[in-house]
Amino acid sequence: MKLEAKIPDGPIEQKWSTQKFNYKLINPANRRKYNIIVVGTGLAGASAAASLGELGYNVQVLTYHESPRRAHSIAAQGGINAPKNYSNDGDSVYRLFYDTLKGGDYRAREGNVYRLAEVSGAIIDQCVAQGVPFARDYAGYLDNRSFGGAQVARTFYARGQTGQQLLLGAYSALSRQIKAGTVKLFARREMVDLVVVDGQARGIVARNLVNGRMESYAGDAVVLATGGYGNVFYLSTNAKACNTTAIWRAHKKGATFGNPCFTQIHPTCIPVGGSYQSKLTLMSESLRNDGRIWVPKKQGDTRKGGDIPENERDYYLERLYPSFGNLVPRDVASRRAKEMCDKGFGVGESKMAVYLDFADAIKRLGKSVITERYGNLCDMYKQITAEDPYQTPMRIYPAVHYTMGGLWVDYNLMSNLPGLFVIGEANFSDHGANRLGASALMQGLADGYFILPYTMGDYLAGTRFEKVDTKNAEFQRTENEMSELVNKFLSIKGKRTADEFHIALGKIMWEQVGMGRNKNGLEKALTLIPQLRDEFWSDLKVVGSGNDLNAELEKAGRVADFFELGELMALDAQHREESCGGHFREEYQTAEGEALRNDKEFAYVAAWEFTGVGKKPILNKESLKFEYVIPSQRSYK
Repeated sequence: MKLEAKIPDGPIEQKWSTQKFNYKLINPANRRKYNIIVVGTGLAGASAAASLGELGYNVQVLTYHESPRRAHSIAAQGGINAPKNYSNDGDSVYRLFYDTLKGGDYRAREGNVYRLAEVSGAIIDQCVAQGVPFARDYAGYLDNRSFGGAQVARTFYARGQTGQQLLLGAYSALSRQIKAGTVKLFARREMVDLVVVDGQARGIVARNLVNGRMESYAGDAVVLATGGYGNVFYLSTNAKACNTTAIWRAHKKGATFGNPCFTQIHPTCIPVGGSYQSKLTLMSESLRNDGRIWVPKKQGDTRKGGDIPENERDYYLERLYPSFGNLVPRDVASRRAKEMCDKGFGVGESKMAVYLDFADAIKRLGKSVITERYGNLCDMYKQITAEDPYQTPMRIYPAVHYTMGGLWVDYNLMSNLPGLFVIGEANFSDHGANRLGASALMQGLADGYFILPYTMGDYLAGTRFEKVDTKNAEFQRTENEMSELVNKFLSIKGKRTADEFHIALGKIMWEQVGMGRNKNGLEKALTLIPQLRDEFWSDLKVVGSGNDLNAELEKAGRVADFFELGELMALDAQHREESCGGHFREEYQTAEGEALRNDKEFAYVAAWEFTGVGKKPILNKESLKFEYVIPSQRSYK
């Protein structure tokens, strides 16, 4: 398969503006003749559906929630990047482009990353116009703070609730279009398969989660905005309902999967408290602006954090990375936290945590300022741990948070399947091997508000469409296949629940395909995952029926897909014999323990082609070319 990125020619500063001029247009009066399906109502999906509806297209948008407001985008805490340079500290579009490309360890396309930086400023203007209550300074100007991997303050924020406030803005725009009739919302529907007719994505089949019926939706294009797949590890900061089903079923219909092993471990999460846990809780990266990370200098120290004197503390990030200190990128901070705990310097009962301490900031600024900046996060921490972070240091440890991998897309955000667009975290495109903090919200809204509306019009204007509706044989066949899959889950009648299998899979993934990976561990994973998958299909227990609300049945379908995806992730990690960003192969590191890339052999996007369950997928490669930022060994010292 030949992958065409379709990055336009010309100077990088002009690529997007030139491309927009060259795109084909559709007369406003003709847009209502086209039907577009959007799956997912997070920041990417809600902004895309609202924007396409505003342009005059007929849009059908689906969510498995009862309201778009429950999408996982609300969980984003810290902020959203844009190089407005309000702080007057040297920021620019080019600097954001450079920081993002470097932060991703040079495993992303220059053209895509520059466009993301270029349109980010418009996102802030759009959201302010919607009434998003960004923090402001004393003079009334929008305030900024710093995030990892940058030496400027470019992150706009709404206390520790930025994702929620941005989603409310996108939801208001979406609601306006629903009221206007350009967008139809279908709640409590889960996409279970993509429908491809004559080589084009022409619709989907979704399961009505309330009554269990299979429903078909036909259109001229399909947009997947269904988020990432971090829950393959079972324990992650993702909401429990987050899953890979939409993009994985599309992958099985022919869409290539890009860089599946690129997963992000977030360094500041509340540590695992026990085997009873079903998810983990994020503590925003913004805390690293004022919080200092440290461990005792003495191995196995059992004293409480407040009892350890200053001269017996190791502020290891400040020691190792004096230029960036506690604001190194997430992959770097996570690996160093794991290293400290592995060496016996961990804190707390489990010894699998490090301290995040606000004592100095409270002395310098006062408790009221820290409360104003991070109060809701400190309250959340206290409710979960019964510890007061104003009095004693927070305990934090890395956890799975985000996935840089996803369905492969070209510069126009379209997969190799014509008519299938993939936006936000569901695609692979902008972050390389490691996403910088506050860039997920930026990408989701850039894709939905400012990129897809242009690229979608070009595709529709330049494509001939045969009449296809839900009576087409492909829709009927797909509905029948999905009904048979439901019956298969219900008929196994084994003894172990989907959750039990998910926990077992997550343990394999975390131990062998997690923060540290090596050849032996990946080979072990590739042996254990198929074995566990076979047990799943012979011993799964799903109670209830398929004709009603059935959470256990929903879990079964999602876990089945996680098994297949987990195997691909391990295979991708095994084939990539280098370390880059969040993909850390222990065999490939510098003398100082940093990720050691192999640009000669692995400067490419790995786009995998599905060939069947249990069969080796086909690897396609899209070479990455660098004209403006020459790849070098990342240094944050």
